Amino acid sequence: MIKMFVMQTCPYCEYVEKQVEGDSRFEVIDIGKHVHNLKQFLDLRDNCPAFDEAKKIGDVGVPCYVLEDGTVTLSSKDVGLEPMPEDGVGASCSLDGSGC
Repeated sequence: MIKMFVMQTCPYCEYVEKQVEGDSRFEVIDIGKHVHNLKQFLDLRDNCPAFDEAKKIGDVGVPCYVLEDGTVTLSSKDVGLEPMPEDGVGASCSLDGSGC
């Protein structure tokens, strides 16, 4: 099962989350619904090099995906999902508000 970390207020997360509705290969974890989910995400973000670029440019790093083998990716394409088209909305939510 692929863990998919999202946040309800992120338009990019909403876009890819619609693609996995009813797909048992994905476990959707909303980091804003419970502090336990947020802690799980922050532990991952703080310790995984897959987030290095996102942190450098001020992105939160959602959506992110944890594959069954433990591989972490921020690329929707890596898990077979269609990325959100570039339409003026950032591909990832930024801490400074420039994305999302």
